[in-house]
Amino acid sequence: QIQLVESGGDLVQAGGSLRLSCAVSGRIVSLNSMGWYRQAPGKQREFVAAQVTAGLTNYADSVKGRFTFSRDNAKNTVYLQMNNLKPEDTAVYYCNRVGNPFPWGQGTQVTVSS
Repeated sequence: QIQLVESGGDLVQAGGSLRLSCAVSGRIVSLNSMGWYRQAPGKQREFVAAQVTAGLTNYADSVKGRFTFSRDNAKNTVYLQMNNLKPEDTAVYYCNRVGNPFPWGQGTQVTVSS
C-alpha cells in the first residue's frame, strides 16, 4: 500500500515562497510520473506540475515561471518550490501519480494573503 504524506503548507503573504514536500512510502519502484495537484475551496482538484520523463516537467499555465518541481529518489520524496505566491494559489496541495493515482493523502494547506 502506497502512502503519500504532504507537508510544508503555511500562511504566507503574496509574493512569498514555500516549499512543499511529499514523502512516498510503500512498495514503490520509482518516483516517475509523480506530480502535484491542488484544490481550492469550492473548486475541483486541478493539475499543478508533474515530471513526465527525466528532464521534462509539465506545469499548469497559472504557475509556470513561479513553481518548480523536483524530487529526491534516495528519500522517495518529491517537492514543489513555490515562489511569488498569489492569493489565487490558496488551496490544499496534494501529490500523486499522474494518470493512475495512488490513494490520496491528506494534503497540505497553502494560504496566501493579499
